[in-house]
Amino acid sequence: MSRRKLLIGTAGVAGAVITGWALSADDKPHWYNAGTVAAKTERKKRPLPSRTEQVNNLQAGHTYDILIIGGGATGAGCALDATTRGLRTALVEADDFASGTSSRSTKLIHGGVRYLQKAILQLDYDQYKMVKEALHERANMLEVAPHLTRPLPILLPVYKWWQVPYYWFGIKMYDLVAGDRNLKSSYYLSKKNTLELFPMLKSDNLCGGIVYYDGQQDDARMNLAIALTAARHGATIANHVSVTKLHKTNGKLSGARLRDEMTGKEWDIKAKCIINATGPFTDSIRKMDDQNVKSICCPSSGVHIVLPGYYSPEHMGLLDPATSDGRVIFFLPWLKGTIAGTTDLPCQVTHNPKPTEDEILFILTEVKNYLNPDVEVRRGDVLSAWSGIRPLVSDPNKPDTQSLARNHIVHVSPAGLVTIAGGKWTTYRAMASETIDAAIESSSLKPLYKECQTDGFLIEGAHGWTPTMYIRLVQDFGLEMEVAQHLAKSYGDRAFAVAKMASMTGKRWPIIGKKVHPEFPYIDAEIRYGVREYACTAVDMVARRLRLAFLNVQAAAEALPVVIEIMAEELKWSEAEKQKQTKMAADFLANEMGQMVNRASRDKIPINLNKDEIQTYIKRFQIIDKDRKGFVSINDIRRSLKNYGEEVTGEQLHEILKEIDTNMNGQVELDEYLQMMSAIKSGHVTYSRFARMAELEEEHHEREALKKKITVERSGGGL
Repeated sequence: MSRRKLLIGTAGVAGAVITGWALSADDKPHWYNAGTVAAKTERKKRPLPSRTEQVNNLQAGHTYDILIIGGGATGAGCALDATTRGLRTALVEADDFASGTSSRSTKLIHGGVRYLQKAILQLDYDQYKMVKEALHERANMLEVAPHLTRPLPILLPVYKWWQVPYYWFGIKMYDLVAGDRNLKSSYYLSKKNTLELFPMLKSDNLCGGIVYYDGQQDDARMNLAIALTAARHGATIANHVSVTKLHKTNGKLSGARLRDEMTGKEWDIKAKCIINATGPFTDSIRKMDDQNVKSICCPSSGVHIVLPGYYSPEHMGLLDPATSDGRVIFFLPWLKGTIAGTTDLPCQVTHNPKPTEDEILFILTEVKNYLNPDVEVRRGDVLSAWSGIRPLVSDPNKPDTQSLARNHIVHVSPAGLVTIAGGKWTTYRAMASETIDAAIESSSLKPLYKECQTDGFLIEGAHGWTPTMYIRLVQDFGLEMEVAQHLAKSYGDRAFAVAKMASMTGKRWPIIGKKVHPEFPYIDAEIRYGVREYACTAVDMVARRLRLAFLNVQAAAEALPVVIEIMAEELKWSEAEKQKQTKMAADFLANEMGQMVNRASRDKIPINLNKDEIQTYIKRFQIIDKDRKGFVSINDIRRSLKNYGEEVTGEQLHEILKEIDTNMNGQVELDEYLQMMSAIKSGHVTYSRFARMAELEEEHHEREALKKKITVERSGGGL
């Protein structure tokens, strides 16, 4: 019997066993009770307190039932869970809500196809429980925040015939485990239909594709919406407030020392229970509680890049869960762009993770393997790049703390510090529920409701949202349709409050809504509204209230002056503060959003021109750029060269452009123009980044060959 038949047969037998086991397990409530999602539709009328009011409340001397440290998805989820149970809740975040891992995710809301594969092949009950819980939470997120989420079809391309039944069976099991919480049924596509839906896919040896559904979200705005929902229901939340010390009374935690990072003011706060929900920074808070405690966090860096929208269809993503080196590769449509990733490398915990050129080139190389030759993968197409730190943890509740936990862990220290760590975005609500249960039990708190209230609890903006709500925004306010759609998807029923703050355009149409950048639907009103959503810095605004920094780092840099000017009006910034904000935002974009590596890769191309030639070409550029836009098009350059009698073919220009155009698709700035003229003058493209990509690919194949050789030698040279 061949290995392929054996593999498929084994999977089939294992699948039959696990199917019966999984269905019978649903009758056992001891490990998981899915519950019925019944959306709570009450829209809280309480006005959102300002940040100043929130900080004043923290300083008022109240004793809180729960103080949560960390404003990411898990911390915000804990705040919403605790306050809806009737507990007096406070949350502080040293930076901004979702400033860490929670805004740097893949944007997927998923159950975990690979975990289910392990559950089936290894008959692993814990993996099954984890997938079952995540699939319920996936459905819940799409139901409670429909404006910020959507079902997304994802294609698994199949290049070997024996993989068709194997993948089909696995994905059908994914549907089965989801049960009545399944989004849409998966299906098989022939090669022809696969290429119709995903025309940029490589067709060589393609057998077909399996399409399944997961969810997608705007992660930073979802995180913020959860925090705002908690605030509307009575929680005191404050960003840019750090914890500098934990206080104890008779060996038990009783409060903390807080510092407002915007003003430098410090004060003490009392709390009956303290929750540590700080993601990668888990160990720093645990060491405040006990300096001798062992570290449990094993951080891993995942880099993502954003490419133009033409790298994927607008309504379908691609994922390969089993690449040659075991990593997942995907490219997914998101906010008119395409997210591609990811890497998975050990890293140091830092507040400012940075993507590297090699990681970017690795992703581009992988992407290149899936696309047809007509789609030229260019380094200059990388519009933005970021690194997120995934906080993998070992379980301190177990004697063997060396192995990493596959799921989240909740741990209560002898002094009463409740730590929630690990897990994933999709299960934030279930993690929060388990954490608040542990807090109530360990600190003998007396909530109004003992059971979790957040299953089906509508998030900020969801109450009055409908898929056609944007039409009212167009008709009632005179907004451009693209802007209205964006506002409806980002703010839900709060989009009307945003629209009321919009400025007149002075045009016949649209009537209101001045864009902060001509290529994106973000308008001036969002900046004013973003301040009311607790944005304190320009970085808060361009990265997490608007998603501009994540979509196009160059566009974010160009929009900064407008953003800072409006924020200065709202927050009464001085000239010195405006300059400070400009520098901080520029540093953030350069280091954390990939602008520096983009520019550094381009700057490797030397300009081999003398002083007189440089002056000549600067004058030529100014003549071409008669409208003083700061850039020219490739057609402008072609016409100029023809006028000056310089013959350069379209193919040569294309080759040069793909080397230097690393920030604006098809738009060439002065320094890029000089590099182009230098390349034309020297007769060749002086530097090829894709030569480096080829080197990386060759190194990868060498490593794989070495691994296989070692495996064969260890097994005695045979199978």
